[in-house]
Amino acid sequence: MSKMRAMIVLKPGQPLQMQERDLPEPGAHEVRIKVQACGVCHSDSVTVEGHMPGLRYPRIPGHEVIGLIDAIGPDVGGWAVGARVGVGWFGGACGYCGNCRRGDSFACENMRGATGVSRDGGYATHMLVHASALAHVPEAMNSVESAPLLCAGITTFNALRHCGAAPGDLVAIQGVGGLGHLGIQFAARQGFRTVAVNRGRDKEQLARSLGAHDYIDSAADDPAKALQAMGGAKAIIATVTNAEAMQAIAGGLGVNGTMMIIGAVGALTVNSLDLLGKRAAVKGWYSGTASDSEDTLQFSQLNAIASMNEVFPLEKAQEAYDRMMSGKARFRVVLEMGA
Repeated sequence: MSKMRAMIVLKPGQPLQMQERDLPEPGAHEVRIKVQACGVCHSDSVTVEGHMPGLRYPRIPGHEVIGLIDAIGPDVGGWAVGARVGVGWFGGACGYCGNCRRGDSFACENMRGATGVSRDGGYATHMLVHASALAHVPEAMNSVESAPLLCAGITTFNALRHCGAAPGDLVAIQGVGGLGHLGIQFAARQGFRTVAVNRGRDKEQLARSLGAHDYIDSAADDPAKALQAMGGAKAIIATVTNAEAMQAIAGGLGVNGTMMIIGAVGALTVNSLDLLGKRAAVKGWYSGTASDSEDTLQFSQLNAIASMNEVFPLEKAQEAYDRMMSGKARFRVVLEMGA
């Protein structure tokens, strides 16, 4: 039987280990993917460190996957061997209640499992995927540059198109990192007056080259006051992982503005009187479904949007994961499987 290679978490908190396994055969409603590239996302720590109770091990992480279908199981329609596909954290849906299709997967006990969390993911040469989790990937898109779009990209893209802003409105992207550098590109291409907000001036030139119309150095200026001086933000996309930084910028919302939280910070304090006076809101957003992934990829292709990455081979997945967790990566980390 043919073999596959995978970097596996045997137990929570243990280093990733390379294993060779028999190539799995897809079951009903499943396809097998030959992985070309897989992003290394901070959310992978849920599996690697064991942050979610009840997870079963051993487990293969990874939920930013680009690859080719190389086998199809029974009862799968609309897909062919050789098709180029993407898979995000969304592991698929049974279609019973409709929650998954509405993006409310956490409310559905019948969802097909989160990729790389409750089912094996893309830190491997091959993986099995429920057909409902698949997204078409345009042939012209580079696999390494596109892989992070299946989580970091879809999260920022979806947050922007659900933030309530219209073309011409002032939208601030807080943080010019793994999420923020994509958020700036998406916001500018969607026609928003895009303001990048970051500590220091070292990323200003980059932010402007990505499409930012204005830049706020939050280390030198009060970001809330700076946004108010511009007329108040219709939306703030908070990509940082620092609660104090989020709290400091929330006052920059304008009337009917919305602050979209996509960086995980735990407890967050906001001025309720300020929100009341402006009819403003603070809202969380996470990822999306397979159809959202297709929208993200197609929009990215049409508007020449790509992630900026540090690339590692599969066998160096632990080094790649450590690099990502250190916060020093510029800007995403991707595993490339090779031939």
